[in-house]
Amino acid sequence: NVAKRRRTSEDEIKTFMQLMDSVWSICGKDVITAFDLSMFHKVYDLGGCSGALAKHFVSAFPESNVTILDLPKVVETAKKHFITDNEPCISFLEGDFFNDPIPEADLFIIARIIHDWKEDKCVQLLTKIYQSCRKGGGVLLVEALLSEDKHGMVTSQLYSLNMLVQTEGKERTPSEYKKLLTASGFTDIQVKITGKIYDAILGKK
Repeated sequence: NVAKRRRTSEDEIKTFMQLMDSVWSICGKDVITAFDLSMFHKVYDLGGCSGALAKHFVSAFPESNVTILDLPKVVETAKKHFITDNEPCISFLEGDFFNDPIPEADLFIIARIIHDWKEDKCVQLLTKIYQSCRKGGGVLLVEALLSEDKHGMVTSQLYSLNMLVQTEGKERTPSEYKKLLTASGFTDIQVKITGKIYDAILGKK
């Protein structure tokens, strides 16, 4: 029946979000503190899911406020199970970052998203982010980086294979991400290899 199908869907979303929460409990702090982001006070986490990275951000940079922009069902689940009213520096906005307007901010976090898409779609999204980014602001990409010879941690190579099989995207090298960011308008691009599952790339406007 409809109620049962809805309950199953809610449980599946919650399970996925719990998985993401577990991943960021391992390496979230490393990617958020890979660079000094203390000058960015208004932050949007696009596709921020459970809010795990947002929690790491406001913990590391307490003068900042983070808004999680995600689909309505994800936001509903995050509010219900993951983010409490005791976290006033974290808020939510329902939306689709490809199809809906992206509000202006100092910094945009986009974690484990760019690898899902082909180059033209990546540039489309990153250009949209660039246009919403305040002057002097930036974008923080969080991805599993391959080395320039297409090797890297076993996990990165497995993720890359998974991307090729299940999506139109792929894992990329630092230079490939730099190329995407440059094509979208960003400059002063820095890369930080964390030694964990995910790495960090910062581009400035």
